[in-house]
Amino acid sequence: MLGLAFSDFALLGTRMNDSSEKAESLSYGFTFFTNYAHILLLIAKTSDVRMRELAQEVGITERAVQRIVEDLTASGYLSVTKEGRRNRYTVQTELPLKHNLTEHRSVGDLIRFMNS
Repeated sequence: MLGLAFSDFALLGTRMNDSSEKAESLSYGFTFFTNYAHILLLIAKTSDVRMRELAQEVGITERAVQRIVEDLTASGYLSVTKEGRRNRYTVQTELPLKHNLTEHRSVGDLIRFMNS
C-alpha cells in the first residue's frame, strides 16, 4: 500500500464567507477542509480547548462551533467528559472518514497526516 496521499483527504472543499479575513487571503475563497475538519484537528491538538477559542481560530461563530461539536459527538467522532466547569474532548481516531472516497482512512490517519 502506498503512503498517505493528499488526495486521500480531499474531503472537503468549502466556500468561505467573503467577508471573513481568511477568505481575503485566498485568491479563490475556498479551503480544502471543512469547518468540521478544522474543529476536529484543533480538538485533537488541545483536548480542553474552549468553544470561543475554536471559533476564533476557525473564523466562525461560537454557535456554529457548538453545532459542529454536537454533530461530531452525536456521530461518535468525539466523546466529552466534564471536568469541573470545562469539557475535555476525546477524538475517536479509529473511526473511518465519512466520505466514500476516504472511508478507507481513519480520523487518526487524517490527524497524523496534518501533523506531519
